[in-house]
Amino acid sequence: MKVLDLFSGIGAFSLGLERAGMTTAAFCEIDPYCRRVLAKHWPEVPCYDDVRSLTAERLRADGISVDVICGGFPCQDISVAGSGAGIGGERSGLWREFARLIGELRPSFVIVENVGALSVRGLVTVLGDLASCGFDAEWETVSASRVGAPHARERLWILAHSQCEGLAGFEQFRAGIRSFPGQTPTEFGNSLVSRGIQWTDLGPHLRMDDGPARPVDELRSLGNSIVPQIPELIGRAIAATASLRRAA
Repeated sequence: MKVLDLFSGIGAFSLGLERAGMTTAAFCEIDPYCRRVLAKHWPEVPCYDDVRSLTAERLRADGISVDVICGGFPCQDISVAGSGAGIGGERSGLWREFARLIGELRPSFVIVENVGALSVRGLVTVLGDLASCGFDAEWETVSASRVGAPHARERLWILAHSQCEGLAGFEQFRAGIRSFPGQTPTEFGNSLVSRGIQWTDLGPHLRMDDGPARPVDELRSLGNSIVPQIPELIGRAIAATASLRRAA
């Protein structure tokens, strides 16, 4: 499956989905430092610079087709530490561009990530926009510590699908996440390692070894990023669903 990665940051979404067997078709990221990181690790993948000017027509003209759209749109207006403007705020309001591209491109699956506060500060809007595009959705709040990270980083994950018969794979993902409530991050991380999902793979992928360090940009981009293990598990859920449909 080919992925359009919106609000790409330093590429953690694509890193996880590629581990699940997908291919990144294009990025869209406006931050210059993040764009340099993406260019280092995905030199052959095109990167568009502004979601507001990206269209299905432009992607088609560049020979790009996608099966999955993913992205964590800006959280600053939704986060409890932010302005409180909500999903209609100047930055979090870029969800409208995300929804527009979903309607234009009509992918098979959409993966949306944002802070946990989205559940009370915009989830109804997101689900309503997805429904208006003909998508059903599943969602779950998952902390990074559930996949072995040494921090909480609670995020709301939404997986929308264009077929209405349900998404068995996401139920497997949800059951898998819920099956480890008593484990420490280290214990759960070890269980993932035993299945080939490596938490320690993150560091070398994100570090840059050419030129002087940019600690401020690096810390900011890491702070805005996600742990790739979660989209990897979602990618595997999509693959499991696709496999079930082929078998049927």
